[in-house]
Amino acid sequence: MKYNMDKINLILIVVSTLIILVGLFLMVGEPSGATEYNPDIFSTRRITVGPMVSLAGFVLMIVAIMYKKRNK
Repeated sequence: MKYNMDKINLILIVVSTLIILVGLFLMVGEPSGATEYNPDIFSTRRITVGPMVSLAGFVLMIVAIMYKKRNK
């Protein structure tokens, strides 16, 4: 059976999925409650680094799906 994607495509898809999960994990933290305020919700890790890592994972996912080997 022939698949449309090669082995390298599947490896890149798995790697990009892991990068997306790491980005989502970086955004996780304690929420602010109704009785107390948590200033950590505005930390650089949660509002800048996490989304950028997830975005990089999504871009890599697009590249992984569209990647095609060059024939010599």
